[in-house]
Formats: sequence, structure tokens, C-alpha cells
Amino acid sequence: MQMRKEATVSRDVPAREIPSGTPITLKAGDPVTITQSLGGSYTVMTPVGFLARVDGKDADAIGEPVVTIDAAAQEGKSMEEQAWDQLRTCYDPEIPVNIVDLGLVYGCAVTPLEAGGNRIDVKFTLTAPGCGMGDVLREDIKGKLLSIPGITDADVQVVFDPPWSLQMMSDAAKLQLGMM
Repeated sequence: MQMRKEATVSRDVPAREIPSGTPITLKAGDPVTITQSLGGSYTVMTPVGFLARVDGKDADAIGEPVVTIDAAAQEGKSMEEQAWDQLRTCYDPEIPVNIVDLGLVYGCAVTPLEAGGNRIDVKFTLTAPGCGMGDVLREDIKGKLLSIPGITDADVQVVFDPPWSLQMMSDAAKLQLGMM
């Protein structure tokens, strides 16, 4: 959900500056404005006007609940379906549309491992090749995929071929962004 809510940081919390991806620390007592809350991560505006991404595991530091996966909603779904569901919870911190509907995910495949468990391979791209949030998104994707029961390994790669374009977005994403 999109929001605009004032908050005060309750403890020092790691964050990533947007769009560079540079690690920063938001200090206890800092006022912030939560501008986006999607997929369990938060985009906040700092008092000096720059944006930062706060991971969902640290949501309590900005007065928000920590979100967990609803296991009951995943019952009866294949591992690949669960993986796509998790990918739909990953968002670019500047765009209020998930990475699947943005057309950023180029592939998602589950492979059984000889030693047991499953490996998942994901290839995704960025809306702009120079975006500093690529590593942040990759770690978000990997963490969410590894939370799926039975997934024991995940290889998440950023690729730039083919280059992303607006035509790769779903109609729902275009509608949500006012492009239709």
C-alpha cells in the first residue's frame, strides 16, 4: 500500500539510500516520512530530503509491524507458484508496482537437488542499468525465495539482456501507473 505517514525512528536502523543503494544508518530519534510500504519493505524520506529503504525485518524501528509469510495461503501451490508469489512481494523502492508486473523478472525455475531440497534460479533486470538498488533487490528476492519451505539454495542474477522497456510491463502495472 502507498502511504504518507510521519514516524520517529525508535532505534538506530540500517537502511539503503535510494537510488544509489549506499548503506546508511537512520539514527534513533530521527523524524522520517514513510512514503511507500509494499512487499514488507518501506521507503522513507529523511529530514534532509533523501529517500531510504528500510527492510521489513526492521519495520518496528519506524513504528510498523514486521510482516511474515502466510503459510496457509501457500498450501496446495507448487513450489514454482510459491516462488512467483514471493517475487510479487518484491518492489522497486521508487515505483509502487511489484517486479513481476513491471516485467523485470525474466526467468524463475525450480530444480530438485540430489542431496535433497530444491534450488531456485531467478534472472531479473532493472528499470535502469545504472540503478544502485540492484544488489538490494537481489538480496530481497533471495531472502524471500529461501523462506519457501523446501527451497535450500537460490541463485538470483541481475541481467541486462534484453534491456527492459515500458512494453514489458503488464497492463495492470500500466493502469496502476496511469499509463493506460
